[in-house]
Amino acid sequence: MSDENEVVPLDKLAKIYRKIYSRVQELTREYESEVEKLKAQQDELKNAMKDAMVALGTNSVRTDEGTIILSQKTRYYTDDWDSFKEFVVSNDALDLFERRISQKNMALFLEENPGLVPAGLNSLQDFAVTVRKPTK
Repeated sequence: MSDENEVVPLDKLAKIYRKIYSRVQELTREYESEVEKLKAQQDELKNAMKDAMVALGTNSVRTDEGTIILSQKTRYYTDDWDSFKEFVVSNDALDLFERRISQKNMALFLEENPGLVPAGLNSLQDFAVTVRKPTK
């Protein structure tokens, strides 16, 4: 790949690519494992601080190392998507959904409904290169 006119055989490029891919996977596993351990330690510390704050009956404590704040968060979810969608439509409450297009469902819709495109819809296409291990 040093000489611009030199053509490198694709099997050599694929081999180098797979070698780099394997190393990236290995490093990613090591990194994720270490991060998982650290996050588990953080969770233990958060629980200890939460328990201490609840025992003190306070939601904020200033320390030399930083202010600890106890707050309550609520997350919403549904176990019945069909009923939830029906609820949203019947109550004209589309804002209950996040702004994101399902890529798979949009592609399927456009395939099944050629010529029917929502106003403002944009798309980006790019080439993707995939290298698989050889089958032996």
